[in-house]
Amino acid sequence: QVQLVESGGGLVQAGASLRLSCVASGRPLYSYAMGWFRQAPGKEREFVASISRFGERVLYPDSVKGRFTISRDNAKNTVYLQMNSLKPEDTAEYYCAATYALTVATISESARYDYWGQGTQVTVSS
Repeated sequence: QVQLVESGGGLVQAGASLRLSCVASGRPLYSYAMGWFRQAPGKEREFVASISRFGERVLYPDSVKGRFTISRDNAKNTVYLQMNSLKPEDTAEYYCAATYALTVATISESARYDYWGQGTQVTVSS
């Protein structure tokens, strides 16, 4: 089992950058493929990024591709989400998630993730 804690959210203006962090405790982070999701009020949870267990592969939806970068430091048990050129439509609660997976797997389906953090709020003003 693993526990996840996100941080780094905040209120920024459009065009700004933020870096979210997700620190894991419990089992070693390299056991898990990791993902970031977001959920805005009244909307369904949306996939944002995924990274394979050792970082060989990453996956993004078109809505964030080229602006967001997911990375991980297994030695620090931490996953990051660098968010650049933020837009008001990026406003949401952001969650990191973990799941057991094959070494090079990236996973976009939220139902396949076993562990979730409590979330961190990102608000982008226009």
